[in-house]
Amino acid sequence: MKSINLSGSPRGNVGKSDANQLRAEGKIPCVLYGNDSQTHFWAYAYDLKSVLYTPETFKVQIDIDGSKHEAIVQEAQFHPLNEAILHVDFLALSPNKEVKVELPLEFVGSSPGVRAGGKFAARIRKIKVKGLPGNLPASVQVDISNLELGKVVRVKDIPVADYKILDAPNNPVAAVTIPRALKGQMAGN
Repeated sequence: MKSINLSGSPRGNVGKSDANQLRAEGKIPCVLYGNDSQTHFWAYAYDLKSVLYTPETFKVQIDIDGSKHEAIVQEAQFHPLNEAILHVDFLALSPNKEVKVELPLEFVGSSPGVRAGGKFAARIRKIKVKGLPGNLPASVQVDISNLELGKVVRVKDIPVADYKILDAPNNPVAAVTIPRALKGQMAGN
């Protein structure tokens, strides 16, 4: 899993008016959970964009006044109208404690169904997994080199190593659909 650095400062007051004041200054209230404690801090909105506005999942190295923590984004709250970041929850990582996280899918290989004129359709972009932080990859690779026309790759078809996939085994991940023009040609034969 890729890593990114983030610096923050502890929050003296925890409350609605303090949070609104921070947002007005371009700072976002954050909480770091885990390891039997909670740490309230703030980080600049600009710094959080590189963590939140990406399809990738990152290990975040948080530096709060010299105290370093390794975490992942647990939840981010956004304004319903303008999509501004309102609050971010981080989950502290422990090397011997499993964590649940959504990882992006990476489709590898060349589908014979696409080469035959079909259209590739990714049904999902991320998948939920559980594992030790050191065993989690940057993305989950899905091999589509055997995907024929009209066929589907399901969650159960994805090989896993040192982590467990939490999504339902029969959920479709990707498919090669048959275009209408190609269906007509196939029916005419």
